Amino acid sequence: MTATVQTGPADQADVPRPAQPAVPQPAAPQPAAPQPAAPQPAAPRPAAAPSTTRTKRTPGPTRAEQTVPVDCGGLHPVVHRPPLEEYLRLLWQRRHFVWADARARTLSESRRFLLGQVWLVLRPVLDAAVYLVIFGLVMRSSRGVENFLGYLVIGVFLFRFTAGTVNAGAKSITSGRALVRSFSFPRIALPVAEVTRQVLRFGPTLGAMLVLILVIPPGARLGWRWLLLPLVLALQVVLVTGLVLLTARLVAKIPDLSQVISLGNRFWLYGSGVMFSFERFVDHPTVLAVVEVNPMFQVLDMARDCLLYAQTPSLASWAILTGWAAVALVGGLVFFWRGEESYGAA
Repeated sequence: MTATVQTGPADQADVPRPAQPAVPQPAAPQPAAPQPAAPQPAAPRPAAAPSTTRTKRTPGPTRAEQTVPVDCGGLHPVVHRPPLEEYLRLLWQRRHFVWADARARTLSESRRFLLGQVWLVLRPVLDAAVYLVIFGLVMRSSRGVENFLGYLVIGVFLFRFTAGTVNAGAKSITSGRALVRSFSFPRIALPVAEVTRQVLRFGPTLGAMLVLILVIPPGARLGWRWLLLPLVLALQVVLVTGLVLLTARLVAKIPDLSQVISLGNRFWLYGSGVMFSFERFVDHPTVLAVVEVNPMFQVLDMARDCLLYAQTPSLASWAILTGWAAVALVGGLVFFWRGEESYGAA
């Protein structure tokens, strides 16, 4: 049998009810974190008034100091003028530089032209041809001059060496200013290197001159007096070296003087009897005596006597040329040496 039991409200309360699952509640929105404010440009501060007081910093031992003895006996200024004897000794020590510089510049100069070293001979030949037309054919200055073509060739070739060396040597310091400011060496090496370069360039020119005076009619005759020519040329080189040392210091001080020197060489050209004989135009003994004192006149006259006219130069000519060469070399050397400390200045 099945019994049915009815329960009342009181009984229903005692009956346990199944647990209901908890419904998740949505999380409450969190307040947004405040964003940092963008930095505002700082207002310019008024310039502080300049302080008229000075703070005196009291020196104090910040770190350990150590004293090391140093021998300064061998130190000397980079630019200084040594005694003349030591100066010449330093120049001799740089003789390899002088030779290498002169040789390199001679080769590099000839490579700039299509004909190269041919111009060393061709240029004086063309100069002689021009003077031949002007003074030989137009002005008729060849009258009374024996072997005028040889006379003209010797004058043009030898004087061109002197003038070219003086013009180039006068600018040796200014053209080598960068080298002077960069290295410590006797500055006299630069003008001496320029003279050496001109001597190297003169070698082919001298050979061409001797060939020309032998083959151009009436032609010169070989003789023992030709052996005196190296002595004349040696005195000429000594003379020119002294003039280069003198003008190099002057142009280093006043660069515009290089133009004046070029103009002076032109006057010297006409005053040395290069294209004509003074005896044909001047008969005043005083003027002729002044002309004979000219050292380049003596160089040309002695060379012509040895090569063309088979005559031995007089003792007076040797004395005049030797005296000029010695005075020029010694005077130019001392004058250049005394300006040794000034060549690197702006």
